[in-house]
Amino acid sequence: MLVSVEARPADQNRPSPGRPTSAEMPELSGHGQYVVGTVFEELTAGNRTIGIRFWFPAAQDSSAQPQQYHHMRAVPGQRMLALSEQGKALAPVKPLTGSHFPLIVMSHGYGGWSEHMSRLGETLASRGYVVASIDHRDPSFSDVASFAASFGSVLVNRSRDQQAVLRAVLDGAVRNQGVARLMDPNAIGVLGYSMGGYGAITTAGVPLEPAAPAFRQFPRQALAALPRPDPDLAAKIGALVTMAPWGGQPDAMAWRDQDLAGLKTPMLLIDGDQDDVVDFERGVKRLFGTVRGADRYLLVYREAAHNIAGNPWTLPQDADFPAIEFLSDPVWRKDRIEAINAHFIGAFFDLHLKQDQTRRRYLDVPVPQSNAGRWPSMFGQQWGGMVAGDNQPDYWRGFQRRWARGLELHHKSRGE
Repeated sequence: MLVSVEARPADQNRPSPGRPTSAEMPELSGHGQYVVGTVFEELTAGNRTIGIRFWFPAAQDSSAQPQQYHHMRAVPGQRMLALSEQGKALAPVKPLTGSHFPLIVMSHGYGGWSEHMSRLGETLASRGYVVASIDHRDPSFSDVASFAASFGSVLVNRSRDQQAVLRAVLDGAVRNQGVARLMDPNAIGVLGYSMGGYGAITTAGVPLEPAAPAFRQFPRQALAALPRPDPDLAAKIGALVTMAPWGGQPDAMAWRDQDLAGLKTPMLLIDGDQDDVVDFERGVKRLFGTVRGADRYLLVYREAAHNIAGNPWTLPQDADFPAIEFLSDPVWRKDRIEAINAHFIGAFFDLHLKQDQTRRRYLDVPVPQSNAGRWPSMFGQQWGGMVAGDNQPDYWRGFQRRWARGLELHHKSRGE
């Protein structure tokens, strides 16, 4: 049986389920000043063919239509699930000319696809970024042996794919030259979720440890194929976002502590404190504490599990539980997660790729536990959705009163 799920766009009168609204979501979560265009192309990288979904600032074109994204989730033993998302990006449309924007390479998790985080990609593009979202095309599997081969392929190819896309855009080897010309080669960020985060850490310069538990079952030939950082590419990366990154947990330990300590790229880690897939306590917190050469932040969704990335979906009541588990969180609304991610990721990239120092006010929160923020109010006083600003220095900036809840944001400077 095929189950179809569609996420519909907001209109002027009624926001659709899951689409952020300006009244509820934090200040920097909404769309910016630019019209967004999108285009998809394929890239041959060695013996692999991968996809790239671009989102970019575009010229206004009244004849262009909003892009609809489609994906078929097909997992052995589960019903196929047709996912459809009505985007805001227009196609076909021409990129802007006469301007340059930072590039962000976006990399999905195991079993994901290039439009898994389309809303985040569109939001970033509307705020003045070129986003290149990779379609890694992870191999399918049908049994234990083929799963091991599939996951092994991911371990080998995540960083390789990311580096291939970076090279292609920088070298002008992509088909869409107008999009490539928009990119500022001196302002590059990498964003990875789960296995995409695993790949991003190596892409940013941290070598894998072949003797690590993660690669214990690899034959010698496969160990030789493990990706290596390209120092020239890594040096061009000015900001790194890893969402629930795989690889730091004790049963993986993909990198040595001394190599992690050598990473100097500013880093934002995001995860739920109940993430047992990558082991938040012993994996993600280990990464946060060990990357001492970098200025870094750790955003925590309290009580959330692994799926703190990706578009929100309204799933049918009879959806298979594995699909629910893959696309949802047991505690947090995904539209809320999506908006909070956009708020902080946008601030982080603005700070490090656009050198916008005003964004520090959103990242350097007055208290690490959001629930402890203070915003005094007289009895009966109504704030009408106002967000915290200069007059609320003890509350998380950009959040409505009483609405910064269930979050933590920790910061460590380089050397700590």
